[in-house]
Amino acid sequence: MPKSRLLSARRIVVKVGSNVLTAAQGLNLEAVESLSTQISRLIDKGLEVLFVSSGAMAAGMRKMGLSRRPDEIPKRQAMAAVGQSGLMNAYETAFGRHGKKVAQILLTAEDLNNRRRYLNARNTLHTLLEWQVVPIINENDTVMVEEIKLGDNDNLAAMITLLMDADFLINLTDIDGLYTQDPRTRPDAHLIPMVSVFKREIETYASHIPGALGRGGMLSKIKAAKKVNGAGVPMIIANGTTPGMLLKLFSGEPHGTYFEPGSKKMNRRKCWIAYTLTPKGTLIVDDGAEKALRHGGKSLLSIGIREVRGAFREGAAVAIENQAGAAIGVGLVNYNAADIRAIMGMQSHRISEILGAKPYDEVVHRDNLVITPHL
Repeated sequence: MPKSRLLSARRIVVKVGSNVLTAAQGLNLEAVESLSTQISRLIDKGLEVLFVSSGAMAAGMRKMGLSRRPDEIPKRQAMAAVGQSGLMNAYETAFGRHGKKVAQILLTAEDLNNRRRYLNARNTLHTLLEWQVVPIINENDTVMVEEIKLGDNDNLAAMITLLMDADFLINLTDIDGLYTQDPRTRPDAHLIPMVSVFKREIETYASHIPGALGRGGMLSKIKAAKKVNGAGVPMIIANGTTPGMLLKLFSGEPHGTYFEPGSKKMNRRKCWIAYTLTPKGTLIVDDGAEKALRHGGKSLLSIGIREVRGAFREGAAVAIENQAGAAIGVGLVNYNAADIRAIMGMQSHRISEILGAKPYDEVVHRDNLVITPHL
């Protein structure tokens, strides 16, 4: 299955982690050269490649002679600025040897949460692919604050995969895939070649395998896999320090851990709602509403809401949970938090009586709602 999905892919996202890209004295130029060569060959074969590259912070640390990240945010941001310029210069030189141009794309969560900016980013990336320019994408660490932080480049790679409707996500790290334990410290650990169902032990395994330089360890890669798999896109975690790994995968060699998606691919708008937007609050619903949402394909009505958490505006993304705290889904609300508190538990025909107007029958319309699958 991985081989057939890879061979049929036309647009892929490749993410490479800090541990692959850094060496003792700074940026690992051999790794940069190897990745640039492999990606160029894939492009020459007709693939469209979006490249999510970590390494700016790590390259800056090495360049400035530091052994660990600074604690202060301004110093981290300055470190990213120092490293990012060197990272892009190295890629421009390496890809240039293969006749390829590169473009730097720096994003924050704010860019992807705002629908207009989200579409603008997509249009820019489409144009770069049409021009056969390699987009090299990273989080904008230089201006990053908690409110606009994407978290890590594993999450960013998943978001780019969904943003661009890519066919495959390849996540390159410094170990061979997902193991039952950290193989660097536990010789009894064994590789899991395929994940088709996200059982609880999968996250347990991943939580024991940290990253050394980057923000994202194995757990963040599992969360990225859950996002893209939920939208119907496959992902592989493989060892980017193995020579020619990308070419080996596309020649059909079995490597790493393959995450098998569901059979149905989610449409772009619902991907944006489910996996890109940051929920601004939570609606707690009763058993009847949960059944209607999960099994009846219905919209969320005010009568089924039992509690409203947070303060949010009309049109915001909210998480929907049952009374036991289990996730049901994510949706865009037609009313703000204060109005929902006023009408929760009430039948829809009473909305105008309570609020003075009833622009919508539904608190969350089915078209703006994504249901979380049972795990």
